[in-house]
Amino acid sequence: MTVTLYTSPSCTSCRKAKAWFLAHDIDFAEQNIFVKAPSVKQIKLILQLTENGTEDIISTRSKEYQQLDLDWDNLSVGQLITLITEHPGLLRRPIMFDDRRLQVGFNDDEIRRFLPRETRTRELEAAKRRANMV
Repeated sequence: MTVTLYTSPSCTSCRKAKAWFLAHDIDFAEQNIFVKAPSVKQIKLILQLTENGTEDIISTRSKEYQQLDLDWDNLSVGQLITLITEHPGLLRRPIMFDDRRLQVGFNDDEIRRFLPRETRTRELEAAKRRANMV
């Protein structure tokens, strides 16, 4: 299963996420959101995977968010999706997802969810053995 990785060129966390996927030999498709904005279908998939809806994916600190100066609480989902496709800089970065998992922002512990289950289990067992040796 391939992970989609939304990035932007100046994003340090995006470079960390990309390096992590490469180091762990995990297939991913990188998409620079300023070269190719997310599609409506992709945005809907991401929103289905979020716990808190748009709050999880919108960067309230972005220039575009500040410049648009909208009443965000009263936008419909359709309006928000249109805004994201027109202004991809509204998205927090990096965004990593497959058909079951989503991570927004780079976190060294949380990104491990993209490792195959066998690898996570093997690493957990090795950590337990190390802990018992101390």
